[in-house]
Formats: sequence, structure tokens, C-alpha cells
Amino acid sequence: MAELSLHHIDKIYDNNVQAVYDFNIDIKDGELIVLVGPSGCGKSTTLRMVAGLEDISNGTLLLDGRDITRVPAKDRDMAMVFQNYALYGHMTIYENMAFSLVLRKEDPNVIHKKVLAAAEILGLTSQLNKKPAQLSGGQRQRVAMGRSIVRNPKVFLFDEPLSNLDAKLRGATRREILLLHKRLNATMMYVTHDQTEALTLADRIVCMSMGHVQQIGTPLELYDSPNNTFVAGFIGLPPMNFFDVTFQDGALKGKGFEVQLSDEEKATLADYNRKEITLGVRPEDIVELPDGGLPVKVFSNENLGMNTLIHGHMGDNLRISAKLRGWANYKTGDIVKLGFKRMHFFDKETTNAIRKGDR
Repeated sequence: MAELSLHHIDKIYDNNVQAVYDFNIDIKDGELIVLVGPSGCGKSTTLRMVAGLEDISNGTLLLDGRDITRVPAKDRDMAMVFQNYALYGHMTIYENMAFSLVLRKEDPNVIHKKVLAAAEILGLTSQLNKKPAQLSGGQRQRVAMGRSIVRNPKVFLFDEPLSNLDAKLRGATRREILLLHKRLNATMMYVTHDQTEALTLADRIVCMSMGHVQQIGTPLELYDSPNNTFVAGFIGLPPMNFFDVTFQDGALKGKGFEVQLSDEEKATLADYNRKEITLGVRPEDIVELPDGGLPVKVFSNENLGMNTLIHGHMGDNLRISAKLRGWANYKTGDIVKLGFKRMHFFDKETTNAIRKGDR
């Protein structure tokens, strides 16, 4: 059992620069939590505070109900996997994986069994006599994970473990981490700036910006119901389109374009009559509407196999991206008529989502 709780965690450095503000989450046993956000948002700092590599300025860190806020890193029963692997180049893979157990002076027979078991899980059995330099980047990252597995920690911590790998290896190693989580049923915290990793790995995502938690929820919740324009723009690829519009006479009126609304959408925006709001539309929620659609002048056409990503301008030179089903070959300057099958609304001043029932 490994439940981890962060209550009102702050990180303030000696120069009074605050990196993390009032971080709160209760992580359930066996849950995989992904911290995601742009560089400098505080996600790695938060992970390092959990690991004990950074002091916690304010707040409480609990592991299975025990206060470990001031407990040294070596006594927290956590294992961390770094992006640079942190392997010993002069040791074999076997020796690297066994090293922490040797330091603990565990029985050599027990160490041997644990290393072989971890190697079997990670497909490294045939590599145990090699040195790190003889392995690929993906294999070295698996060795780093194996070194953590043999310790049988209560919590696994991953700090951008795939950032040094190429795209193909990232995808393969990501799947291995997911399978590892399911096999071990271990509690994990995982930091990344890659929202694809967050969406595919997480039981829940913590989306951060400038040291503040913007939203915590399942991948679907953050994708489908973002709390604000930051989450809406960060989660999803390609990113969401945003337009300044005014709700007036049952429609949204933007610069050179107008969108009609359903009765339900009108009810959602009832408090915003004649007010400017932000309209958000995901590229995949845009469809071709030859009759009655908004005219868009194409300047780029990207074929993605089953989908086509087009970029263009609508209205008064407003940029828009649309991910359309099927293979299309629009040329620069072509006009395509598009409609929005789903829209998101955000308060212009607060950037928060406007949802039905929030009033």
C-alpha cells in the first residue's frame, strides 16, 4: 500500500522566488499521476520535493498517513528515474541494477533473484553482462527503471524519462512504462512537458502553469472539459483555436464571421449577453459544411493518413486550424467552408470556462 498526499505545498527559494504555490493532491494506492506543463511551471520542483531532493518550504507531505515532510530522501522508500539515466559507465548492467541492494548489504542470492526478475520484466536478460555504452538510449532507460524495480519502493518517481529519446523510442518506452505500471500496480508520479505522454499514461493529470495547479483530472476531463484557456490550449494536439467573439442576438459575432448557437448554448451564455468572450474550438471538432459553413482561405494542407490538417484564414484574417477526416489536397488559396460541431466558451477576463449550471 502506498498512498501519497501533498497538502498546501509551497516552494520558496532563498531569493524569495516562489516556484510552487499551494499544491494539493491525494494520490491513491497504485495510481499513476502525471504532472504536465511548460518548462519552468514547477512540475519537476514538485517531484523533487516529494523525492526529498528539494526542501518543502510550507505544507505537509504524507506517505501512507505518515508525515515525511522533513524525512531525508534515503529514508522515504521512493525510487527516482531521471532523464539522463544516471548509470555507472564502468559497471555492467547487472551491477548497475544491483548497486542499491549491494549498498544495503542484502543477501547476494536475494539480489541475484531480484535483478533477474526485473531484467525479465524489462526484456534485459540478454544484456546483463554489457556496459551502458553498448546499449541504445531506450535500453539504458529500461536499465534505470530496472534499478528502481529491484528496490521495490513504495513510490516510483519519473522526471521526464523519455526526453532524450527519439520519437520512435519514446513511443515504445512509453508503452513499456504503462505495462510496467499495470504489472506492478505501483504508485507513480511522472513529470513531462509532453502532453501526449500525459494523455496516454495518466490515471489523472495535474496541469501546471507558473507554479500553480490549473486543473487535476482524468485525461478525458482535461481534454473534454478544460477549466480555463491555458489547459484548453495546452492539452490537445494540434492546439485549440481561440477567437474573440461577442454573444449577441443568439449568435457569436467575431471579426468578420458569425456563428449560430443552439438553445442549450444560448442558455449557457445567458449571463454574457452583449459581452465579449473567448470561443475555443478544437481542430478535430471542425467539419466541412459546403452549405452554410464559414469560408476559410487555405494556406497549408498537411496529409496525415486518415486525416488532413489544414491551416487557413477566416473572417478578418483570423488564423484557424482544422483536422478533417480523410485525405484532402487543398491548394494555397482554395476556399473551404467549415462548421463547428462542438465549441468551448471562456470568460474573457478570468479565462475560466463558462459552463451550463456554473451560474
